[in-house]
Amino acid sequence: MTEPSPNPTIRETLLALAASRGTDKTFCPSDAARLIGGPHPDGWGPLMQPIRKAAVALALDSQLIIYRKGRPVDPLDFKGVYRLGLPRLD
Repeated sequence: MTEPSPNPTIRETLLALAASRGTDKTFCPSDAARLIGGPHPDGWGPLMQPIRKAAVALALDSQLIIYRKGRPVDPLDFKGVYRLGLPRLD
């Protein structure tokens, strides 16, 4: 059985935030959660796991990079606090 595609709203929000930051900056996934769910934790908090899943799917498709402590990480093997950004053209 294949994994369902990430929520299109989450996916579009992650890509839009990454594009708005450009290739030199990253963003916190909670920024996307707040845009979708609003400023109250009851609205954005439950979105953090779906956002993580969407971020992993986008990273596996080479559309986003997942960073931990400023370094790219394996999308299938990371823990803790992370940030997202566009792939760099170095």
